[in-house]
Amino acid sequence: MLNKQVIVESVIVFAVVLCVHNAVWDRFSWCTIALAIQAFYIQFKWDHLLRLGNAVFQFRTGANSGLFPSCMAVPLLGIVMKERCRMAGIVFFERFGIVVASTGMIIALFLSVIALGITKPVPTNTCIISGIAGSLIIYTMKHSLTVSEVIEVLEVLLIFVYLSMILLYLLPRCFTPGEALLVLTGISFVLNQLIKRSLNVSESKGDPVDFFLFVVIVGVVLLGLFFTALFFFMDSGTWISSMFFHMMTAVLGLGVIMPWLYRLIKRNPMFWLYQFLSQTQTRVYLLAYWILLAFSACAVVLYQNTKRSSGSKKHQASTIIRKYFHFIVVATYVPGLIYDRQLLYVAAVVCLGVFILLEYIRYFTIKPFGHWLRHLLSLFLDERDSGPLILTHIYLLLGMSLPVWLFPRPCAPKGTLPGAGALAPYSGVLAVGVGDSVASIFGTTMGEIRWPGTKKTFEGTMTSIFAQLIAVAIILIFDTAVDLNASYSWILASISLVSLLEAYTSQVDNLILPLYLQILLMA
Repeated sequence: MLNKQVIVESVIVFAVVLCVHNAVWDRFSWCTIALAIQAFYIQFKWDHLLRLGNAVFQFRTGANSGLFPSCMAVPLLGIVMKERCRMAGIVFFERFGIVVASTGMIIALFLSVIALGITKPVPTNTCIISGIAGSLIIYTMKHSLTVSEVIEVLEVLLIFVYLSMILLYLLPRCFTPGEALLVLTGISFVLNQLIKRSLNVSESKGDPVDFFLFVVIVGVVLLGLFFTALFFFMDSGTWISSMFFHMMTAVLGLGVIMPWLYRLIKRNPMFWLYQFLSQTQTRVYLLAYWILLAFSACAVVLYQNTKRSSGSKKHQASTIIRKYFHFIVVATYVPGLIYDRQLLYVAAVVCLGVFILLEYIRYFTIKPFGHWLRHLLSLFLDERDSGPLILTHIYLLLGMSLPVWLFPRPCAPKGTLPGAGALAPYSGVLAVGVGDSVASIFGTTMGEIRWPGTKKTFEGTMTSIFAQLIAVAIILIFDTAVDLNASYSWILASISLVSLLEAYTSQVDNLILPLYLQILLMA
């Protein structure tokens, strides 16, 4: 039986694919259409495996596999990046966009082979469709990629396979297959790029902020794997284990991560970071403003905790309270996007590292803050935090930061892309900070007409679209670098499609929505 919610979600994603194909119209955009048809069929095979409990790992319950929107996100992002860099004449990043698109397609094909291999009886029609799509994609890659690029694609695929086996085993019920695909593909790309640039450090050229992102992400992942293996043999809740945790974190940070970063940027990382943060007066003011917002967010958390202490033990933060943090993040990101995007880039990386480290402390109940963090964060749990990790706040940070990190700065000589692409760095602010928050608040408080097959409401979606259009108008007033060149109809269509996707997707919208809005704005 076909799920109406999944069908509508698939139609929306296919509409995005057609929009990108119409804007790009090359051999890779034709491949995305073939991949979309194949991924649509494969998604239902994965959904069937999840219902029967035959999937290899334990995935998050209460949601479909989400493979169709997730499989298409990385290839589409690579294609629009390639096209933008081709128009700017930056050959290196044009080729990198091709590698990103090809890798996303290969990983999607790999997941289809797994699904077909463990589905009994073997689905003949789906096998034929997957074979045709796979043949077209591999033929296109054969005539488009150099030998070194093919090796790079296979390296990322290999890292993806090994990370999948390790992390999905260690973290049951934390992800759907689609969410796991996005997260693990991102980590695999970062790890591969870091290894590649570390081995060729004499030839490696790049912005230190990019190296900072790579080292921090790989560092915290390796830190988590190390402590997971360590605490498999000892109790993590004792004072001895906690002292060892803090000591080894300092040793790995100062003895491995810092020298690694020093090798890449060829200067002392601490001095570089201090000089970077204090380079201009604007940066000092922004940092002071962000610290004030961070204290206000902490005050809300503590206040909600006192309400639970004085009231019912079952007290949970309401939807409006949870979305308050979305508005704090909007107030954080918008000034950074307007006045200093590089500072925002680095600050988001630092926050990601801190969030993940705090989640390690909570997960392993490291003294003296482990139990306290468990008690505090349980206030803000929702149905998507069904596994051992609490990832909602990390997904929110990622959703706001990915458009900033993934924005092709070298392909935008003036710091911004022409037309609707100028809004691409604001994708997280629009889709998650404004759109998702307004849809949730108005849908919960005023919504009466529900979209067929879902709990989301028509009123919530319409107010979400309207709020995002108002936000675009405000951005135009305050950010003089944004020049839309009369591409208003494309912006309206992009925001509307992503808002409809928010209404029908069962995946973590903080992660999926900014990617699709960025793809459409850059197309």
